[in-house]
Amino acid sequence: MRRRYLIALLGGGALLLSTLGRAQAPGRVYRLGFLSDLPRDDPSIVAAFDELRRSGFVEGQNLRVEGRLSNSDEETPEVAAMLVAAGVDAIWTGGYPRTHAAQQATRTVPIVSMADDMLLSGLVSSLAHPAGNTTGVSILATELDGKRQELLTEMVPAARHIAILADPRVAAPEQLLALENAAQTQGLVVSVERPSKPEEIVPAIDRAHALGAQALNVLASPLLHANRQLILDRVAVLKLPAIFQWPETVEAGGLAGYGPRFAELNRQRARQLVKIFRGIKPADIPVEQPTRFELVINLKTANALGLTVPPRVLDLADEVIE
Repeated sequence: MRRRYLIALLGGGALLLSTLGRAQAPGRVYRLGFLSDLPRDDPSIVAAFDELRRSGFVEGQNLRVEGRLSNSDEETPEVAAMLVAAGVDAIWTGGYPRTHAAQQATRTVPIVSMADDMLLSGLVSSLAHPAGNTTGVSILATELDGKRQELLTEMVPAARHIAILADPRVAAPEQLLALENAAQTQGLVVSVERPSKPEEIVPAIDRAHALGAQALNVLASPLLHANRQLILDRVAVLKLPAIFQWPETVEAGGLAGYGPRFAELNRQRARQLVKIFRGIKPADIPVEQPTRFELVINLKTANALGLTVPPRVLDLADEVIE
């Protein structure tokens, strides 16, 4: 602590003022607007609040959370407007539809988002210099989706028909076309199911299965992640091998997953939020990307499906659940 004060004194008053400006104000309660598909007790959300707590922002003390779940496109703009009217200091959101709704509701309240591709979707104008009032984490999902499809076809070599489960509000047409073209070059039949509401997910999986799908590539989406248990339960009944974005889904019973850990991405976002609470503008906080990707395979699920995972894929795995 003495060294910090000494540096401030040597650097002059400007540095001291800058240091003070980056600290949370004593006695102030920071208000966070929460616009999400995920409940507050979701492990990834719990991880985010744990990260905030480590930096001194504790709910019930100097942090107050406003908002509620928004599971439909129709109510999202209303919830976003409500948060802005409540005078929150920042809005936590995820996925293109909810982030776009928040941007439509305000151009001044900071927004911390997470989306498949923050730049391609137009949520920010630059990763290094976001401009505007939005920053967050860009998942690189468009690149990961193809890699997962390659892994899926290697894990289920007998499959000649691959189904893709994609949220149409999130997955861009060119992204889906690239996956279809990649599969077709391998001589595979591809079908795409596009549920946009929770009640459409199980019928979409059933339809893919009825059309002859022998494996399922579940693309990244707040909707599909929030309803992952529906997907896990249904593919188990149908004995349909499926690969997911998040390693955590595999630990909950999925067959395989390749991507970053959702909880860690939310910790990244929480650290960005801390910077905002301490006075840094979103335009000056670069959009971050995942730093680690994991391949996790659940052999217990593979056995239940009657599937033998090739040794080469097992060798690639960062974690194998026995």
